[in-house]
Amino acid sequence: MAPVTNGRYVFNEYPTGYPVIDKTVSYDATNTIDLWNVPLNGGTLIKVLVLSIDPFLRNRMDMPDPEAAFSWSFKKGDPIEGYGVGVVLRTENSALKKGDLVYGLYDFQEYVIWPGLPANGISRVLENKENLPLSAYVGVAGMPGQTAYYGWKEYASPKNGEVAFVTTGAGPIGATVIQLAKAAGLKVIASAGSDEKVAYMKSIGADVAFNYKTTKTATVLQKEGPINIFWDNVGGETFEAAIEYAATGARFLQCGSVSTYNATEVYPVKNLTKITVKELHIHGFNVAGSLATKYREEFYATVPGQIARGEIKYKEYVLRGLDKAGQGLLDVLTGKNFGKCVIIVADE
Repeated sequence: MAPVTNGRYVFNEYPTGYPVIDKTVSYDATNTIDLWNVPLNGGTLIKVLVLSIDPFLRNRMDMPDPEAAFSWSFKKGDPIEGYGVGVVLRTENSALKKGDLVYGLYDFQEYVIWPGLPANGISRVLENKENLPLSAYVGVAGMPGQTAYYGWKEYASPKNGEVAFVTTGAGPIGATVIQLAKAAGLKVIASAGSDEKVAYMKSIGADVAFNYKTTKTATVLQKEGPINIFWDNVGGETFEAAIEYAATGARFLQCGSVSTYNATEVYPVKNLTKITVKELHIHGFNVAGSLATKYREEFYATVPGQIARGEIKYKEYVLRGLDKAGQGLLDVLTGKNFGKCVIIVADE
């Protein structure tokens, strides 16, 4: 069989501010691959089906720190990389077989060769007993859902009747946290960047939902707080407002800081001394850290079933074609997306 095109989405240069399509990143259709004769060297040939667009991709476009012990920055000329689901076409790994669905970190290419799947907990063979759409496994049943589940289980310590404040509540992480908080009997305040997203947050259980672009966060928290749990995906001025209107002993779950990802100047939080005065508990974590080993199997045993039964709802923002990856990233970073941004690379 003749070689086929192996399109890829390539990183070209370190951006200042927002990435620019066809400059910072670009689609390259010049590569080809011989699917049935390419050497595997003990690895696995995977056809990529779905890829996830997440804010952390922008972090990986920062220039590497020469003094850092470890750099996760993308390399110029290489494909960008993120979470995805693919199907095994050929394998020399005895743990796998043709037709297996596999989840993990992928180069943004149509076909990839993995050297050692399964490995290190990031890679996983998906059973999909619930027959969920594969796109769910890069969203509510994948990394974003895991982030929400791990952090909430470990650090929230919710008590019935408490008040939680969730930022980016219409995104895949925030929306999942809203539903976890409501299931725990909390009053939930949630923010997002459009009136349409406000309506969605209310539909999944938020008691108080507001558009932070038209209503000041501090005004809402002053009226509806004090808050006992703060789930932060934003940082900056929102973090400052949460400190100001936090109850004594409140738990802050620091998941992200999207307000700083494209900023040339970082907002200076002015009330950090109140962390001490209010005895706040600040917990930073990431999905690939220590919590993954503790909660991963519990997550896969619990959450896909809840999704299938409609107990956890989700929304997707779907783009078709690997060439749309740059647009998807820009939409996520500017808030144009409504729901989890996924790229459908191939249907089967």
